[in-house]
Amino acid sequence: MAAKGKYNTKQRSELISYLESVPGQHVTISDMCDYFEGIGSGIGRTTIYRQMERLVDEGIVNKYIIDANSPACFEYIKKEEHADSESDCFHCKCEKCGKLIHLHCDELRMIKSHLEKRHSFTLDPLRTVFYGVCEDCR
Repeated sequence: MAAKGKYNTKQRSELISYLESVPGQHVTISDMCDYFEGIGSGIGRTTIYRQMERLVDEGIVNKYIIDANSPACFEYIKKEEHADSESDCFHCKCEKCGKLIHLHCDELRMIKSHLEKRHSFTLDPLRTVFYGVCEDCR
């Protein structure tokens, strides 16, 4: 029998399949609802919220809360990559169009390491956001 809270339901399987189909992308609950509504699936918003929180707890999905004006977004990530310290993800947010860009960047990892070693400060890459203007809006 599956561990408590990890039942492999049809909805859970469909949700994971969708997330695997958009690797490296940030998606919101609304994006997921639109997708499942578009294909005629019966997965409702409440089920998506509940399953996404479980997937976050299990380390299968990262949840990003950028600011109070943006919806939370989620990124599918394999469990073994989630535990890997080299998988730090930093974020850039366009102040004009609101686009969120996520970065896996060695130079930013070096800054994170510098802050830890030289300033005894641990940077949280899941909550660190650089604000500016994206290429499309320049």
